[in-house]
Amino acid sequence: MKIVGLMSGTSYDGVDVAAAEFSRDGEALRLRPLGTASLDYDDGLRAEIGALLPPGGTTMEAVCRLDNRLGEVFAEAAAVGVELAGGRVDAVVSPGQTVFHWVEAGRARGTLQLGAPARVAARVGVPVLSDLRSADIAAGGQGAPLVPAFDALLLDPGGPDGGGDEQRRSGPAVGPRAALNLGGIANLTVVAPGAPVLGYDVGPANALLDAAARRFLGRPCDLDGARAAAGRVHPGLLELLLAEPYYAAPPPKSTGKELFHAGYLDGMLAALGAPVAADDVLATLTELTARAVAAECDRFGVTEVVAAGGGVRNPTLRGRLAALGDGRWRLRTTDELGVPAQAKEAYAFALLGWLSWHGLPGAIPSVTGARRAAVLGSWTPAGPAHGVVPPTPPRRLVVTG
Repeated sequence: MKIVGLMSGTSYDGVDVAAAEFSRDGEALRLRPLGTASLDYDDGLRAEIGALLPPGGTTMEAVCRLDNRLGEVFAEAAAVGVELAGGRVDAVVSPGQTVFHWVEAGRARGTLQLGAPARVAARVGVPVLSDLRSADIAAGGQGAPLVPAFDALLLDPGGPDGGGDEQRRSGPAVGPRAALNLGGIANLTVVAPGAPVLGYDVGPANALLDAAARRFLGRPCDLDGARAAAGRVHPGLLELLLAEPYYAAPPPKSTGKELFHAGYLDGMLAALGAPVAADDVLATLTELTARAVAAECDRFGVTEVVAAGGGVRNPTLRGRLAALGDGRWRLRTTDELGVPAQAKEAYAFALLGWLSWHGLPGAIPSVTGARRAAVLGSWTPAGPAHGVVPPTPPRRLVVTG
C-alpha cells in the first residue's frame, strides 16, 4: 500500500511531504521510503497564519479564507507526493495546520486544524485522512502527541534497530530509548522493554526561538543557531523561563503556541525588568530547550536519544543536548535508522494513515491519557477505492415500512 504523509508543524514554515510503501511481514510492518520533499509557505501565508494564532484575534471570514488557501498548498504537496510514489497512491494523510489546541486545567477540550481536505482529495483523486487528533480527544486524551505510535514501532526493543541486534552484540538488554522531535514544540517518546510507551510535549523548541528571531533579527529563524552561539545564557531570564508550571506538570500533557508564543516571551522579558541583548536571548532560549529535554531524558534514565525535526539542523542546540547528555545517553538522528530527520513526522502520519485504513488505533492511551485507543481521523472520499467497481447510481428511492 502506498501512502503520502503530509505534515506542517507549530513552526508553520511549510509542508513536509513523505511518500511511503507499506507491506506486512508477520508481526513487522515494512516501510519503504519512496522520497521526501518540502514546500515552503510564502511570506504572505506565513504572516496570515501568524496573525490568526494566539494571542491574536480573528474572524470567521479569515478562518474560512485561510482554511481554503492552506488546502491549496496541501493539495500541491499531495500532488508532489504522488509523483514521488511513481504516479499512483492509495491514500493521502493531510493533518492540516494546527491553529488552536484547546487545553484547560491540563485537559484537552478540542483542537482545530485547517487545510480543506476536500481540496486535497479533488486534486489527487484518492481518499484523504484528516482531523487526526479529535478522536483521541473525544476518548479523553490529549490528542497529542501522535507520533509515538511511529516511534514505538521504530524503537521496539525486539525490532531490527530497537535493541535486538545491539543486544545480540553486547549481551545485556539495552535501557530505555527516547525519540525526540524538535519542531516548534519538543516532543519526547520513551520506549523501554516491558513498560508502557510514554510520550508527551516537553516544551518549546523552535517556537520561542523563532519568535525571538522575528522580534530581534527581523528574520524567521536564527539560521544554524549562529546568533545563539555568539550569545551568553542570561541566568535571570533562564530562571524565569524554567519556572513555567507546564514543565512540572506530569504527563500525559500537550502544549503549543497557545502558551509558548511571542507574547509569552515578551511577558518574560518584561518581568525580568532589564534589557537583554538579542544574542543572549537566543542563547538562553536554546539553553531552555536543551535543559528541559535533558531533564526528561535523565528522569527516565534513557541510554539513547534519536532526534528528528527542524531543530536537528541547529548545531548550537544539538551541541548543548549532546553536552548535557555527558555520556549518560547518546544523541543521534533518525537518518541513521533510514528515516530522514526532516521528514520523520510526515512518515509518521503516513503510518497513521495505514493504521486507520485498516481500522487499527493510532493513538496510544499511555501517551495521550485517553480511556481507550482510538482509530484516528476522518476520511474524505474521492471516488471508489482502487480496484472497486462503483455501483450504478440509483434512479429512485423507495421507502418501506
